[in-house]
Amino acid sequence: MSNPEQIGVIERFLLCLAAERGLSTNYRISVRQSLTRFFHWMEQNRRRLEELQPSDLVDYHHDLLAEGLASSSCRVMMVHLRIFLRYLTRIGALPDDPASLVSAGRVGMSLPQTLSSATVQQLLESINPHDLPYGARDRAMLEMLYGSGLRVSELTSLRPDQIDWEDGFLRITGKGDKTRYVPLGGEAAQALKVYRQQARGMLLREGVRDPRVLFLSRLGGKLTRERIRQIIKRRASSAGISENVFPHILRHSFATHLLENGADLRVIQDMLGHSDLSTTQIYTHVEQKRLVQIHRDFHPRGRFQPRKC
Repeated sequence: MSNPEQIGVIERFLLCLAAERGLSTNYRISVRQSLTRFFHWMEQNRRRLEELQPSDLVDYHHDLLAEGLASSSCRVMMVHLRIFLRYLTRIGALPDDPASLVSAGRVGMSLPQTLSSATVQQLLESINPHDLPYGARDRAMLEMLYGSGLRVSELTSLRPDQIDWEDGFLRITGKGDKTRYVPLGGEAAQALKVYRQQARGMLLREGVRDPRVLFLSRLGGKLTRERIRQIIKRRASSAGISENVFPHILRHSFATHLLENGADLRVIQDMLGHSDLSTTQIYTHVEQKRLVQIHRDFHPRGRFQPRKC
């Protein structure tokens, strides 16, 4: 199969995927990258799509791991490939689905990193909201990432008209263009009011301003995800926090702290915007790990002590 043919097959699949599942642009980009990589591997190893065998998929998976990719990244790529091969079989482009005879297997699960509630408090309270305009902006952004569990992409595109001040909710459009309603906590609401009333106007610039976006850069434009990552890293360093602090760790901490304090898992699922409960259940493993450590630290017989002979 030549490159134009490969591209055509991938793009038709992506159109089908978008129509059937309403998936986000970022997800489709990820799928395209996975399939392009697979076609490149087939060319290098002189394999033909129509003649694929289950053993070829096993070899491909082994080669991905041998390249040093994380097991979680390999798993994502193999999931994309499985969906693609299932699609080709369904439309008659393949006689049989070679992936149906290969076990998906279990990839070692890495638990999400989180911060303790004390560390989060230390980070947030180190930012002076009356330091205009950047202290007010950064405090409001971090309060919202942690207080509402937003993805950083959701924060960068947040508009003032998505805030329901009266009922204390945010209307968020997340992955797959799905809308969800997330509570706006009291501390976040207060920080946001300070930013809007005292700081946002200072960041607006004629010619490049974007009044639709809530959080603005120093030039009055939309903040990028990378810039927010840099801001958070700098704020954490200034607060004397040695842990690696990044935007998503605040979302992980949001979910974990809710669970620790007795929130229902399905409620957390709704607030995070997860389509599948199994995605949210990873936070129960974080909580179980914490409980095991507490037992080891504080129970008189929690830690194994080798007997002296």
